[in-house]
Amino acid sequence: MWLESGAEALQLLGDCADGTTPFDVLCVEGAMLNGPNGTGRFHLMAGSGRPLTEWVERLARRARWVFAIGSCTAFGGFSATTPGNPLEACGLQYDGDEPGGLLGEAFVAAGGLPVVNIAGCPAHPGWVVDTLQKLALDGLTAGDLDECGRPLLYAEQLVHHGCSRNEYYEFKASARQHSDLGCLMENLGCKGTQAHADCNVRTWNGGGSCLRGGFACIACTEPGFEAPGHPFQETPKIAGIPIGLPTDMPKAWFIALSVLSKSATPKRVRDNAVADHPVVRPAVRKPSK
Repeated sequence: MWLESGAEALQLLGDCADGTTPFDVLCVEGAMLNGPNGTGRFHLMAGSGRPLTEWVERLARRARWVFAIGSCTAFGGFSATTPGNPLEACGLQYDGDEPGGLLGEAFVAAGGLPVVNIAGCPAHPGWVVDTLQKLALDGLTAGDLDECGRPLLYAEQLVHHGCSRNEYYEFKASARQHSDLGCLMENLGCKGTQAHADCNVRTWNGGGSCLRGGFACIACTEPGFEAPGHPFQETPKIAGIPIGLPTDMPKAWFIALSVLSKSATPKRVRDNAVADHPVVRPAVRKPSK
């Protein structure tokens, strides 16, 4: 078995782009660089002398389905948030959280779908494989995607779901530093209640996630996550109340429930929240005589 490289690879890509060789799926990774001055010449396809953006546009018109792999390809990501955006970077069909991007808001691939955004920084390999597998076995429809074009097979959940710190969240028992066991939302920047992904259910490398490693979720599957306007691992507040509250609950309800939850926090949860290991074990109930 051999793979095309060099001139052979360029010939194959050219045949796909002009329709000589039909193909089904185009997967693109990395932001689209339109600079300087809209020429795209900041990023040339090696050996071709032509902008990568030109290749992507030509190939996208021939593909039956187009996939943006990662948040940079989906929404522009870090490249697009450099001050002034000198690279003129954008996503395939989004520029930040606004439809548009390189291919334009109206783009629909031959298979009938817009760009499928497998967003994440990085994207979980399971999200990529499972989406392609679903396409191959069952097909993909618009109903399988959310409002940002992300596959619902991972984006219909929040990172908050399955979090090992949920008991601390429920009682609003917050960590003060990253080595603490408590909830990271109140003080340490966690956006797990706002990020659409299944990271704590479909764990990484068989058992990990940002939160299980002691780091706050920075919502890397969301458009604009890379420029939150504050340090990633800090929670901005107004009058002591975090400004980034859960997306699926009215703010007034959350604040009221927080007050009630804190007043009912068990000593075990309160003490363990600010320690790097359990210092109070769950009580053992003696059988009644």
